[in-house]
Formats: sequence, C-alpha cells, structure tokens
Amino acid sequence: MSIDHRLSDEHEQLRATVAEFAQDVVAPKIGQFYEQEEFPYEIVREMGRMGLFGLPFPEEYGGMGGDYLALGLALEELARVDSSVAITLEAGVSLGAMPVFRFGTEEQKRTWLPKLCSGEMLGAFGLTEPECGSDAGGTRTTARLDESTGEWVINGTKCFITNSGTDITGLVTVTAVTGRTSEGRPRISSIIVPSGTPGFTVSKKYSKVGWNASDTRELSFIDCRVPAANLLGEEGRGYAQFLRILDEGRIAISALATGLAQGCVDESLKYAQEREAFGRPIGANQAIQFKIADMEMRAHTARLAWRDAASRLVSGEPFKKEAALAKLYSSEVAVTNAREATQIHGGYGFMNEYPVARMWRDSKILEIGEGTSEVQRMLIARELGLAAG
Repeated sequence: MSIDHRLSDEHEQLRATVAEFAQDVVAPKIGQFYEQEEFPYEIVREMGRMGLFGLPFPEEYGGMGGDYLALGLALEELARVDSSVAITLEAGVSLGAMPVFRFGTEEQKRTWLPKLCSGEMLGAFGLTEPECGSDAGGTRTTARLDESTGEWVINGTKCFITNSGTDITGLVTVTAVTGRTSEGRPRISSIIVPSGTPGFTVSKKYSKVGWNASDTRELSFIDCRVPAANLLGEEGRGYAQFLRILDEGRIAISALATGLAQGCVDESLKYAQEREAFGRPIGANQAIQFKIADMEMRAHTARLAWRDAASRLVSGEPFKKEAALAKLYSSEVAVTNAREATQIHGGYGFMNEYPVARMWRDSKILEIGEGTSEVQRMLIARELGLAAG
C-alpha cells in the first residue's frame, strides 16, 4: 500500500486560486499600503468575496464547508507575497470567528458568523494585556455581573490586538476574571463585546516594525456594559477556551510562516537568476546556490510540519504537540530565510521596494505572537512528559 501526501484535487484547486490572487491582486498593490501603513480594505473585501474568511466553517453559517487544512493553504499562499494580508485573514478566522463557532450558543453563531464568514465584518480576540503576555492566566481585566440590569460590567486593558480597530471590526471577544474559585484562583471567562459599545475604547494604531498593512491596537474598557447573554461558553471556562483556540491558531501561524519562508525562496531565486556580478548571474555561484537550497529545505520541512498538525486536527486526533512543533520550527526558519534572502539581495534587500525587505521586517513577530518560541518549547517538553521545574 502506498502513502500519498499530496493534496486532494479540491485542496489543490483552492491553493492555486489563492496563489493566483496573491500574485495578480495583492503583489502589485500591497507595497503602497505597507509603506503608508494603511489597511487594505479593497483587498480584504475581495478576499471576503472569494470566501476565504469562511473556509473552515459550515455552509449553514455562511461558510465554505472546508477545513483547517484549507485555511492553512490560503494563508501560506498569501504570505508568500505579503504577511499583513495573511495575518488579517488568520486573525479574522482563528481568533475572531473560531471562538464563536467553537463555544457560542446557536443564537450567537447565527448572529455573528454569517458576516464574519463573508468578510463583511472582522472579529478580534482580546487576550494579551500590558502586564501579562505569555502568562495569560494572570489576566487582570475584570467583568462583574450586575444582577439588577443583567449586564456584565467590564474594566481593564488589552494590547497588541489584531483587527480590533478597522472600519469593519464588529466584535472583540474579551477574556476577563469573573470570580474566584474556592481555592482563590481566578475564574476567567470569555465575553463578546460589540464594536461601538459605550465604555469600549480603541486606541490609535501602533507604530510597528512589520505587518504595517494590518491593524493592531490597544483596547480599554471602563465600566463597559454588555448583556449577560454575551458570555461565550461557560462562565469560568475562558482560559480553557483560549488554550484550544491558540492550539489551532498555531497551525495557522505555522502555515503563514511557511509562506513567508517560501516567499523568500521565490524572491531569491528570481533575483539570483537576473542579477549579474563579475560577468555572470550570481546564481551561478555555489555560495548562492547552497543558500537557496538550504532555504528551500527549510520551507519544505516547515510545510510538512504544519500540514501534519492540520491533518491531525481535521481527523479529530490529538495535535497539541504537533502544532507547537510546527509553529516553533516554521517561525524560526522564516526568520532565517528572511535574513538569508536579504543577504542574497545585498543592498537592494535593504530597500523597501523589494519584497524581501518586508519579509525581513515581518518575520520576527512570528517567533513571538500566539506563543513565543520559549512557550512552544515548554509545551513540547510537557507533551513529552517532562515535568516543569
């Protein structure tokens, strides 16, 4: 019996369609958006019309009826050209819509998912806080249930929240302490806060090193009131929910990182064949050939890693360790490939008009967002049965 790791016809058709869109629509325009630090509404609208925001969701909620592998394929092809567009899709699906789909009531799903799946609306996930990043269990934002009005009263601050302040942002799912256990531990819950709710303030855009065409902001909540029915899932289960969402999100980030790593190969290969030095293309030099060969090896291996994790998720198998492995490896090789691609381009690699300059700036956050490399190593060690010291 043979084992075939190739994509199904349906998945391959999707991959090719998104690759064509990335080259024909995203590539010619994204540089200007990036330099001006503007959100690419036109491109995002087109992605919505293509159904990309609804890829892993059932048709009954306005989705495409696909799976997480399909989402990963779209993310990889987009990130081969630009990571700002890719992270807008990743955050909109994995962090914006997926919590509602996984943990929402039927009414919440019917209310929010159709617009989120169509790309008409973006969602965000308010987890990280100024004084607790990797230590999400240290959440300080609070939500008190006002029995007299039947409303949650939210107070606190969230930071580094993607898709939280665009003109089409419709909701932010916020984690907050809603009480204490008998042992005194915080009970963390997830609550849906619609955009425009009084007491919910969105700050100005951050000035970032990379992902300059994506939206990232700090959020503040001062006596922000939402209906008790906006609780997402069970009260006190928000921390467990976010762990599940991040496990899945790591696969998506790994696919994005793989795309960036492969994009570095694409650009370096093209440049090495066109650029001449000392009377011949620089690609004729073994030093350049070996660099590009190593870059291709890393991208290929990263692709195998994220697809393996995605296939386990889709099959209903345990995937926590594989997701951490994929995210750790792909993010680190994305940084390495971006560095090598910049070196191959020489002085031109330092110029923003060349895609590798964007890729170099965009790569570093991949080792930080959705769990740092150090956190991934902790997770992998734990899954291997190594006790924490």
